[in-house]
Amino acid sequence: MRVQEGLPQLEDATFITDGGMETTLIFHRGLELPHFASFVLLDGEEGVRALREYFRPYVEIARDAGVGIALDTPTWRANPDWGERLGYSADRLADVNRRAVRLLEELREEADGRPPILVSGCVGPRGDGYQVDETMTAEEAERYHSPQVEVFAETTADLVSALTMTYTEEATGIVRAARAAGIPAAVSFTVETDGRLPSGQPLREAIEQVDAETDGAAAYFMINCAHPTHFADVLEPDTPALDRIRGLRANASTLSHAELDEAEELDAGDPVDLARRYAELRERLPNLSVVGGCCGTDHRHIREICRVWTKG
Repeated sequence: MRVQEGLPQLEDATFITDGGMETTLIFHRGLELPHFASFVLLDGEEGVRALREYFRPYVEIARDAGVGIALDTPTWRANPDWGERLGYSADRLADVNRRAVRLLEELREEADGRPPILVSGCVGPRGDGYQVDETMTAEEAERYHSPQVEVFAETTADLVSALTMTYTEEATGIVRAARAAGIPAAVSFTVETDGRLPSGQPLREAIEQVDAETDGAAAYFMINCAHPTHFADVLEPDTPALDRIRGLRANASTLSHAELDEAEELDAGDPVDLARRYAELRERLPNLSVVGGCCGTDHRHIREICRVWTKG
């Protein structure tokens, strides 16, 4: 069932997510993901099987804990620029985005409500995701991302999630595109070790700017691809921006983006320590209801996070 209004995570229902899809598939499964693009796996039976096997442990964790799970399609790189690098035409990209939703829809049908599964169409940045190269205006970003967002709006996806946003104009454009297409949108910013976006803008100001330029159209905001130690100290209490953060998908590693980019081995950190840090953020982020992982995390981290989050 498609959620048109009243997303359950906005009603304080707890949802977990999966972990670091690409890092898991590369470092734990030994798969080749050109340009960090997992959507290419949808073009072969073995790739589809690998994606199913990747998602299922997370579904089981949610079922065992009695919570919901929000699954993002493996389409973080499935936009025109990255698609062109990989030899995908606009039509092929549209098709692969549809098939990505269908894959998660099949998992939802298999679960039959246990656990509740939300399907999110994942929209990634036009650029690198770790740094700001060429930027777009909000109007340019809306035009650029609209084709992918519109495809998701035509499917059974419950929402779109803009992950690893590095500057506000791109996030604003995606929210506007989602509003025009009639599908809810969540925006997830990444931050550097100083708690600022790669653009240099403070997190609070970024959230406030997107809300101001979209009339508050984003369903909620998230933080991803950063360790809790990078942003815990910049979460200012009693601010409207803080109340808008409902999701967290942290990295396992405390390394900076630059350090991670140069690393040849996976830094999986400590699942128990990461979960403890999530628990410590509960008071700082009172509306946090979507908890999961990003680079370096896998089902072990999510199981620990889920355990501490649902404890008591």
